[in-house]
Amino acid sequence: MGNVKRIYVEKKPPYAVKAKELQADLVDYLGITSIIGVRVLIRYDVENMTEETFERACRTVFAEPPVDLCYPEEFPYEEGDRIFGVEYLPGQFDQRADSAEQCIRFLKEDEEPVIKTAVTYVISGGVTDEELQKIEHYCINPVDSRLTGLQKPDTLITRYEEPENVRILSGFDNMGEEELRGLYDSLGLAMTFRDFLHIQHYFQKEEKRDPSMTEIRVLDTYWSDHCRHTTFSTELKDITIEDGYYSTPIQTTFESYLDTREELYRDRPDKFICLMDLATIGMKKLKKEGKLNDMEESDEINACSVVVPVEVEYEDGHVETEEWLVFFKNETHNHPTEIEPFGGAATCLGGAIRDPLSGRGYVYQAMRVTGAADPTVPVSETLKGKLSQRKLVRGAAGGYSSYGNQIGLATGYVKEIYHPNYVAKRMEIGAVMGAAKRENVKHLTSDPGDVIILLGGRTGRDGIGGATGSSKAHTVSSIEVCGAEVQKGNAPTERKLQRMFRRPEVSRLIKKCNDFGAGGVSVAIGELADGLLIDLDKVPKKYAGLDGTELAISESQERMAVVVDPADVAEFMKYADEENLEAVEVAVVTEEPRLKLCWRGDEIVNLSRAFLDTNGAHQETAVIAQMPDEKENVLKQYAVPKVGEDLERKDVRPALLDTLSHLNVCSHKGLMDMYDATNGCLLYT
Repeated sequence: MGNVKRIYVEKKPPYAVKAKELQADLVDYLGITSIIGVRVLIRYDVENMTEETFERACRTVFAEPPVDLCYPEEFPYEEGDRIFGVEYLPGQFDQRADSAEQCIRFLKEDEEPVIKTAVTYVISGGVTDEELQKIEHYCINPVDSRLTGLQKPDTLITRYEEPENVRILSGFDNMGEEELRGLYDSLGLAMTFRDFLHIQHYFQKEEKRDPSMTEIRVLDTYWSDHCRHTTFSTELKDITIEDGYYSTPIQTTFESYLDTREELYRDRPDKFICLMDLATIGMKKLKKEGKLNDMEESDEINACSVVVPVEVEYEDGHVETEEWLVFFKNETHNHPTEIEPFGGAATCLGGAIRDPLSGRGYVYQAMRVTGAADPTVPVSETLKGKLSQRKLVRGAAGGYSSYGNQIGLATGYVKEIYHPNYVAKRMEIGAVMGAAKRENVKHLTSDPGDVIILLGGRTGRDGIGGATGSSKAHTVSSIEVCGAEVQKGNAPTERKLQRMFRRPEVSRLIKKCNDFGAGGVSVAIGELADGLLIDLDKVPKKYAGLDGTELAISESQERMAVVVDPADVAEFMKYADEENLEAVEVAVVTEEPRLKLCWRGDEIVNLSRAFLDTNGAHQETAVIAQMPDEKENVLKQYAVPKVGEDLERKDVRPALLDTLSHLNVCSHKGLMDMYDATNGCLLYT
């Protein structure tokens, strides 16, 4: 018999909100009318904990006695009840278990508990096997969860196999095009085959060796749409604008763009027409005209920031005008939210926060704008390989609000747009605004010998391939194969980072900073200096068994890469310890402009900065600007068709009722109430 202790925790009937909501969904949405009751229990399995600490934890950590019922080892149920459990897939971050472990260390700091959690569902009523399958399918997202047995394990300690050495792609530099194409297809890369040929040419001509698998994965990540906007940087050639109702304004605007290009890029043969240039040329023109003097510029790739004079009144009554930086950042997480709504939307907000945070800014306000198909349609109409729209809408709202409420960020504006064009992939946008006193933010160069500290959360398999995954098309198999790509947010850790970076004495020690969004160590640290030597063996891990490639590209969240002068390392570490944040020296800036990553004493990445900065092969495409039909004006599509007929009859009542029946004019109060908007302005539609 093992040493694992188990406890089930269930909300008392008046507080069992989740169970009641689930029952309503199963009856009304899935149409299983035989259900007469639903129970939801949280299961904690615990090891390496004394009996005394376990008893205390049952009353203080695992449960709240006023609102919870606790069942040691077993829970009561009726004969005929259908019971199943759901647990996270191996490698997925479990915030409930992680938080419980931390809280138990407050009870007894020398305890090192191992905790795993699961959710147990009890369905009462005459539920058939086929109906139970439908319920399980509704409750389990295969991207991050699976069914679990009810038998208690003998141990929770996982034995991880020692990972193999990183594979070298033998013969890569001499492969013919057909063989190279076969290898390219087998790797499932986000880059184009032209990029793959570009890599082969580099290793043939410059490195004169075969690449490692890690080098291929790092390049695929570095050059992904997510990290380098490669689609937006594709050269547009042979541009044709079709004739039609809108051709004149489109042609006029395009010609104005060409005139501006001629003005700004005269004698610049390296500049070509692309979507990125179309998007940014207006700002470049304003800057040349001296109209963007308040925009802060630096080598750091963080949030947009502007310099604002702020009048500050101190406690003694005197007023001073200070320069502050105001940060703006928006994040889209359409792909992650589509396959794992809660985690995808949570890290949409977390990712938006991290950019101003890495710029040493404190984030004060957020807003959320999303797009979905009709969430009221029956589950039977769900596209193959996708979650239902109701599951997407509710899960995403829950994830975004959970992260914001935990970190203490007011989300003052929430709007969801319903349109059939979002049925294939939803839109998930989080936007934030932050600020910092300018004198506390140092934008300095990374000098040889400078130390790079990895600060915050540990590295796991969650988020591996997220940057490249979000750069690929979504298919019917995505829900089954993209689990590792979904990042798992850890809001309490990010809150600690915010608190630490808000301290002026900390902020002033930071020469440069980058957040661990897309790309993991390879990109977050790789962007901080031209020459780097990174020791992957020093990267803190959530669990053993990670190989060098996984350590290099994992996008596990709530981590920062900070460049610090060697003389300031000890002081910075002291402040991290005060905030209970793990901090480790993982890299050093070097003279030679190369990105080097070492694992288990071997160099598994050694690439020239010049090659990295090519961002892949030059891509070109022809463009035909198709002319939309005037009748398909998106603004007209939102109109309720019957309203015009009602108003023609001068009948206001049915016009009002028809308008109110439209999904896009419904009240957002229920959605808005999920968010902490204490400091914000509630806007209802």
